[in-house]
Amino acid sequence: MIKAVIVMNDQGKPRLVKFYSFQAVEKQHELIRSIYGVLCSRANNVSNFIKVDSLFGPDARLVYKTFATLYFIFVFDSSENELAMLDLMQVFVETLDKCFHNVCELDIIFNFNKVHSILDEIILGGQVLETNSSEVAKAAEEISKMEKHANSVTLVPSISGWSNR
Repeated sequence: MIKAVIVMNDQGKPRLVKFYSFQAVEKQHELIRSIYGVLCSRANNVSNFIKVDSLFGPDARLVYKTFATLYFIFVFDSSENELAMLDLMQVFVETLDKCFHNVCELDIIFNFNKVHSILDEIILGGQVLETNSSEVAKAAEEISKMEKHANSVTLVPSISGWSNR
């Protein structure tokens, strides 16, 4: 099961945080600080896979990848394959690139609802739903269309016999 998805910048500021099991806000902040501390101290030539038993419990692992100034981090347990998680991370980033045309940190900050809906199309409740970035991008576009349609003002035709007062 996937335990968390975190996107943070290279200064440790979280830009997207999604825990799939309840964590108190203080605990979330502590975990993010601890993860950032671990990532900052790692050399560039080491593996992107880390055992994080001390932070998330037994058999917890973390995989991360840096894209520009952002760390994309997936935390998961032993029921998930490490390479599959790395591939899933790539699907997430590719989908963000398709939806935002070369995603950057500001896209994630100012479009957090869309980013969360994209992530929810890929992972829901800690389980993988979709691994095809084109399908996820299509679903995200449909959600955007529905939101625009719901937020638009529609004219309601008047019913004969009723007056508009």
